[in-house]
Amino acid sequence: MAKGDKNVEMITSRDVDFAQWYTDVVKKAGLVEYSSVKGCVILLPYGYAIWEMIKTELDARFKAVGNENVYFPMFIPESLLQREKDHIEGFAPEVAWVTHGGDEELEERLCIRPTSEVLFCEYFANAIQSHRDLPKKFNQWCSVVRWEKSTRPFLRTREFMWQEGHTAHATAEEADAFTLMMLHLYADFAENYLALPVLRGRKTEKEKFAGAKETLTIESMMHDGKALQTATSHNFGSDFAKAFDITYTDKENKLQHIHQTSWGLSTRLIGGIIMAHGDDNGLVLPPKIAPIQVVIIPIASHKEGVLDKAYELENTLSRHFRVKLDVSDRTPGWKYAEYEMKGVPIRLEIGPKDIEKGQCVLVLRDNGEKIVASLDNLVEEVQMRLYTIHKAIYEKARKNRENRTNTAFSIDELREKLDTAAGFVKAMWCGERTCEDAVKEQATATSRLMPFVSENIGDTCFVCGKPSDTLVVWGRAY
Repeated sequence: MAKGDKNVEMITSRDVDFAQWYTDVVKKAGLVEYSSVKGCVILLPYGYAIWEMIKTELDARFKAVGNENVYFPMFIPESLLQREKDHIEGFAPEVAWVTHGGDEELEERLCIRPTSEVLFCEYFANAIQSHRDLPKKFNQWCSVVRWEKSTRPFLRTREFMWQEGHTAHATAEEADAFTLMMLHLYADFAENYLALPVLRGRKTEKEKFAGAKETLTIESMMHDGKALQTATSHNFGSDFAKAFDITYTDKENKLQHIHQTSWGLSTRLIGGIIMAHGDDNGLVLPPKIAPIQVVIIPIASHKEGVLDKAYELENTLSRHFRVKLDVSDRTPGWKYAEYEMKGVPIRLEIGPKDIEKGQCVLVLRDNGEKIVASLDNLVEEVQMRLYTIHKAIYEKARKNRENRTNTAFSIDELREKLDTAAGFVKAMWCGERTCEDAVKEQATATSRLMPFVSENIGDTCFVCGKPSDTLVVWGRAY
């Protein structure tokens, strides 16, 4: 790419100002536009296409394990929201309220859903009577509203899109197993579809979802060393069931409370993809999620046979991949910069000399490598290169996480390591809330997760010195 190109000049380097780089990429790649409502964005076609790719793949995975799609209202009566005390307290500061319908004041305020647990609970209480009605496995694709004070496209907006799963089970064992299965489903999706390495584990009592018995999480590290909560899976136990009186008669005709799970992932994942894989030229999209996997750029398209060959290649490749042929009157240099900005995995260049030799040039987005490829086995070549790009960007992100992960044996050491080079810090914790609060106050860090696979790096809490057998990964997060 010509470094003097206008597209490139307008992007701040990641190492100069990561936050500004992120904003530059989001705007220049055509993902979003700011709206007239503060804290809300317009998802433009290219940004929404990425969300559609996520949605399509996840939807198929959800249905494969028995989940069915539903849609519940976006309004929640205040009295219904108050039924689960811990839950409403957790969301109260972010709730947006509807107080009027037309010119008339409503008898009861309506909450615009920040999440839909209480709506599903109300439904379950009416729909579940017997063990024969169980399990119920629902998923909802929708938008939610949380009145955030500080916003940033994808990462934190006042309205955002997500999916939320809600299931009801007869036994605690079934709910436990389903909670864990959904977390592993998310993790597999992140790693094998988004090339995003994740850590798997449990949230502490302080960081778990409001009203949950247990929250499982997958956490990713961004290029700058900060953490991103990628997806969560919650085990509600029977607490919501007791608050909403959701019972069923078991096989012995005894009355029992159901056991529930909830799990979700949102458009903030797109922000994670940008920050984990992007570079100073823009997006670097994982091939499986890229709306355009191959862009064809004709060289000297005014010469005889060039456009015909370009259309022929488009027809052949589009049977296997998501392909765009750019025949606009823009210069090749402009097109190179544009599609690099958009993170298209492979750029295919074809000109008169290439046609004579029965070849084309493939340029890989992740490392800029140029490959002369024969037209005879082009489909196989492209397929192989898409695979290697996925593998390469996954490995790059994994090494970034590995190189930025340290251990600490005191708060001072943890703070020093995070101040010197952001990343994850492993440290032993006694389980006391006071020690966890101290980490946030003194090091501005939070517990990210307690890994499923633990390590023995000590036997005392790095805050208070009491005996400890719990390893926690700490970090600063988006």
